[in-house]
Amino acid sequence: MEKLPLSKTRWSNWLAYTRHPTTNGFTCSSQIGCHGLLIRCNQAMAFSLGTTRVVISSHPDTAKEILSGSSFSDRPIKESARLLMFERAIGFAPSGNYWRHLRRVAANYMFSPRRISTLEPLRQRLADEMVMEVRKEMEDRGVAVLRGILQQGSLSNVMESVFGINYACSEREELLSAMVKEGYELITKFNLEDYFALKLLDFHGVKRRCYKLAGKVNCVVGEIVRERKAAGDFSSGSDFLSALLSLPEQEQLSESDMVPVLWEMIFRGTDTVAILLEWIMARIVMHQEIQAKAHQELDTCIGFHRQLQDSDIPNLPYLQAIVKEVLRMHPPGPLLSWARLAVHDVHIDKIFIPAGTTAMVNMWAITHDPSIWKDPWEFNPDRFLEEDVPIMGSDLRLAPFGSGRRVCPGKALGLATVHLWLGRLLHRYKWLPAQPVDLSECLRLSLEMKKPLACRVVDRWSKLAMP
Repeated sequence: MEKLPLSKTRWSNWLAYTRHPTTNGFTCSSQIGCHGLLIRCNQAMAFSLGTTRVVISSHPDTAKEILSGSSFSDRPIKESARLLMFERAIGFAPSGNYWRHLRRVAANYMFSPRRISTLEPLRQRLADEMVMEVRKEMEDRGVAVLRGILQQGSLSNVMESVFGINYACSEREELLSAMVKEGYELITKFNLEDYFALKLLDFHGVKRRCYKLAGKVNCVVGEIVRERKAAGDFSSGSDFLSALLSLPEQEQLSESDMVPVLWEMIFRGTDTVAILLEWIMARIVMHQEIQAKAHQELDTCIGFHRQLQDSDIPNLPYLQAIVKEVLRMHPPGPLLSWARLAVHDVHIDKIFIPAGTTAMVNMWAITHDPSIWKDPWEFNPDRFLEEDVPIMGSDLRLAPFGSGRRVCPGKALGLATVHLWLGRLLHRYKWLPAQPVDLSECLRLSLEMKKPLACRVVDRWSKLAMP
């Protein structure tokens, strides 16, 4: 295929969009999407970030070429992510034997349907705790601020799923939580070194802080691994560490590789469920007619004589449709989490992409494109009852967990958690706004609500004396 010239129009400078990369996610993601539509280049557009060439897809066709093709099998890694050991974990490890081994271990042992099922009692226990915490906040304050409740539930879920030990309110949980928060800050910090050849400099002390944090991670997570090894008898555990320690000898990881893998699980899993559930509850509170339909579905399927279980979810299509519609309206990773790296020269939408180019998919633009979605700005879960659009990566109109070789390995576990916790919270309470809902967005690692959601609740089971 003939190489097309890299014109100034297609490889334009785009530094203006990066001046405030973490302050306003709506502005960042929507500007990219709208810019692509305005210049009638929504299949793909190219620009430069310093010395880094970038191409962005805003259409399912070109997105599929990027995410599913072998030409983009690697992921670009920021200097901070490399220093924090993510290059040895599933998400950022370069394609090759080691990465394929990690994916195989994740699919067969860590995120298998059987292991997800064995973790249901943990999810149920934490759902019980969240239901009670909502009641307590209402009694004490007259309002329930969901963010703290969801974050604590999500943190406890990740810690116990990964390590098999309940660290709730312990010094170790506080330490791990603080490490994750510092890691978020370092990863999201705009660093000129990622876009210019400035390897010998350390702007804002990012390198120094990353080295220090990586040392803490090795110490704390490594100590947990050694403690579990010394205790023995981990073959029957349902947690991820037990899965790694009980691997067949030929598939076992060294401790130096086990630590980054477990660290990535904690890092990526701590806030994702909480952020998505807060967006869902915001929409539930805003759209009372949708909440009423969800209540009717739950009451018909479950009744008031037992709790919702994982096995009930396939019989709750409207509940699943609500989750899909929120993922469409508020994609958790609208841009940066979709980045791929061209491993060789390739053409995308008549653009010549040199090896080493960073390729991104603007999922926000795709999920708000009127040529793809009818009335894209309207929150309407019914659209997914009319057409069952899959969200596991096979349909690039809506693929919140990615697609292709680099699809999120924990997608099934994350969805199982969201569906169960959402169903439990909706089944127990009617949710009302404590104040007008503010849907302003803030882009950090994920697209978050800028202001915490505050609700009032009415106990739907209060007359039935249920726990």
